[in-house]
Amino acid sequence: MKELIMQPWPWWVSGILIGLIVPALQILAGKGFGISTSLQQVGAMCTAGYGPDYLKNHNRRGSMWTLIFVMGIAIGGFIATQFLSANSNPFLPESYHTVGGIVRLVVGGFLIGFGARYAGGCTSGHAINGISNLNWPSLVATIFFFVGGLTVTWVLGSLIF
Repeated sequence: MKELIMQPWPWWVSGILIGLIVPALQILAGKGFGISTSLQQVGAMCTAGYGPDYLKNHNRRGSMWTLIFVMGIAIGGFIATQFLSANSNPFLPESYHTVGGIVRLVVGGFLIGFGARYAGGCTSGHAINGISNLNWPSLVATIFFFVGGLTVTWVLGSLIF
């Protein structure tokens, strides 16, 4: 069993497991799969009932699970890289252990978070949950997430970094 966990899984196994999470989460908990709602949860917690209606009217108690979900992803990633890998993998590459690397992580995180909320959901929410519900806007958003990512990676990324 340990060898199964320590080796990389085929892409299709992970895809099937993620695909099964979407209906399971909807059927068992009545929740949609996605991460960007956690940003709204953090904003609502920080404003404590003040600010825009978007944050004021947010169900903080009912959406607490999104923060636990995000923490679980981070903790799971750490456990996988540190303890469940045959090779020693750093949690973050060395280039992020500098002030410039930290600034890139923080600025990039805020830009991704802003873009996800501006688009009405994150990439996983649109690509996995939205497309599986046959939402046309989710298909369009997913296409442009990829177009934007490729553009930044191959055009702007080479100019900036």
